[in-house]
Amino acid sequence: MARRAGGRHGYPWRAVGAAVVVLLAMVGSGLIGASLKSAEPVRPPQPLAQAGAGATTSAAPFEDADLDGEDSPPAAGLPRSAPTTISIPRIGVNAEIMRLGTNPDGTVQVPSLDQAWLAGWYEPGPSPGEVGNSVIVGHVDSAAIGPAVFFSLGALQPGDTITVNREDGRPVNFRVDSVTSHPKDAFPTEQVYGPNNRPGLRVVTCGGQFNETTRSYPDNVIVFASLVA
Repeated sequence: MARRAGGRHGYPWRAVGAAVVVLLAMVGSGLIGASLKSAEPVRPPQPLAQAGAGATTSAAPFEDADLDGEDSPPAAGLPRSAPTTISIPRIGVNAEIMRLGTNPDGTVQVPSLDQAWLAGWYEPGPSPGEVGNSVIVGHVDSAAIGPAVFFSLGALQPGDTITVNREDGRPVNFRVDSVTSHPKDAFPTEQVYGPNNRPGLRVVTCGGQFNETTRSYPDNVIVFASLVA
């Protein structure tokens, strides 16, 4: 059943997804990391799973996860509440979350490079814990500060935990299902911003081999995670 990624905001998920593809694959700004100014810059770790252009991602949608055990989330999800912080113990992330919308041209906003230690929640979509896919984005690095908030995102593994705190005081915990890397021109829009009948989390940053010519990363690293009780 087709659902709107934006929930009460009313943005059709297909339109939202198209904007995301434009942002991540074509514009050349935002989540693109800046080259670190050192003789031997440290590069971010990359996930083991690499989806080629035009290939179907190996990341299972949240609804395909095992929902029969004690960690099965409630089908109704939680009431809407904006996220405030995100914690990922394996990679030492404990960051504040800012709200993001869309730019006048329809592309998705991203944190500015001079605030690259912050993560950003795509507010037109579901909040973490609501039914649907909540999307949080962040930079991988910045020339101004070096490694940024999601520098080590590619080092996550299935089973790792992500905790998002919300304005209502309720922390929500997610279990990582998969971590994959996708060329920006093959961004899996439907799996990230598409409909979902249960609460899910998608965390996105840049990845791949930094291109010294274009001063950008060619890929997106995406973490697919599911809510646990």
